Amino acid sequence: MTSKGKDTTRFTRRKVLKGAGATAVVAAAGLPLPARIGYAKEFDGVTLQGASFASTFFGYLENYFPEFEEQTGMKVNFVTNAFPVFNQRTDLELSTKGSALDVINVTFIYSGRWIGAGWVENLRPYIEDPNLTPDDWDASDFVGGTMASLQDTNGDPHGFPWEAGAMIMAASRADLIDKAGKKMPTTFEELIDVCDAIHGQERMAAFTADKLHHWNWIPYLMGYGGHVFKDPPGNLTPTWDTLEAAAAADYYGNLLSTYGPPGVLSFTDDQAMRTQKNSRANIRTQAITWMVPLAKDPDSKVSETVRYSIMPGGPAGNFPGSNSHGFGIPVGSKNKKAAWEFIKWAVGKQMTKTLVESHGYPSVCRRSLIDSEAFKEAMTLNGQDVASTFLQVLELGGKSGYMKYRTVPQFPQIGDKINKAIERVATGQQEGVEAMAQAQTEAVVDLKKSGVEIDL
Repeated sequence: MTSKGKDTTRFTRRKVLKGAGATAVVAAAGLPLPARIGYAKEFDGVTLQGASFASTFFGYLENYFPEFEEQTGMKVNFVTNAFPVFNQRTDLELSTKGSALDVINVTFIYSGRWIGAGWVENLRPYIEDPNLTPDDWDASDFVGGTMASLQDTNGDPHGFPWEAGAMIMAASRADLIDKAGKKMPTTFEELIDVCDAIHGQERMAAFTADKLHHWNWIPYLMGYGGHVFKDPPGNLTPTWDTLEAAAAADYYGNLLSTYGPPGVLSFTDDQAMRTQKNSRANIRTQAITWMVPLAKDPDSKVSETVRYSIMPGGPAGNFPGSNSHGFGIPVGSKNKKAAWEFIKWAVGKQMTKTLVESHGYPSVCRRSLIDSEAFKEAMTLNGQDVASTFLQVLELGGKSGYMKYRTVPQFPQIGDKINKAIERVATGQQEGVEAMAQAQTEAVVDLKKSGVEIDL
């Protein structure tokens, strides 16, 4: 894939460096190159300040921070917060080009805003400098789709991904579905039918979710034939005041209110996952990162009954969400070299392999690992080939580009309008038609204020 004549998926090496005469003489003489003296303590005294939203990835990665600190000499202070808290704080920090953070997660829905505004460092110079990045780190190994949201319009990388978030379905107690004479649902109609049959069985809710409706609800909107914008990124006119959007809002609001556990409207990702792990809720449609622990984690009560599948489709087709989040360096960072060292390590081949083999981390972004036997083995969960489902979702997301609505700079400011509209429907305050019409009106006002032309 190319843009303006540049290769956007391969970062090939290397131009001959000026000023490397001494090294060239040594190499030409056939002598071994000297080791980087004191490399292990190169960053001695540096405290790297990092931040992201909470994810199982960071729960796994932090186990290896001591090894990284011993290797480099730096200390790592990496803070995770709830998704909206992290994004709000980081957006403010980046907008002022502050120096409080050295390495951050470049959130999928904020990538267009943060990269487009020049708030996140261009990483191509780091990739092309052999003193900073060895050839075998291999930036071209990242699956092209996972890099799309982390590049600027010239194809230069401003981040490297740690998560390829493919949305799938998991039933924590598939045995109850079998007992009811049903199967894993493949359509919206079948999902309601299954929920009717299993809700309340063994004191379990049939369905669970977290409160990020502008991620969870969109596949249902698209499944009914609706859209977020008319034609992103060119035409950002919202299309929520439609029968399709109203039907999707009523459908999803009913899933939450009728079949969800108590308190579901306030659940975070982790809380929703725990309702499944603790056998309090059965079905969920969410990114694969939150599904694998049902089979893998020692504290899961459903490891022998969980079943996975592609999420159901609607009348207009199947549109499971897919995204990617990646590490980036704020332009205001005072420790950019140390930040790059951390990024190289955190999403390097060896650490990615370790997370797959030791923790079963599923949201792998490197092609060499996705194609490996280690990944296929790690993603065989309760006897099921979940790796193939993961790849199926990534392929679906790449075929028509239906996820491009999510990386336009204006999406974060209007996503909350969707969250509140779904809450109003789920709590019975409004019907879908009324809630989505109100959300559209509010979104149009915000978009016009930001200078977006609305085609109404």
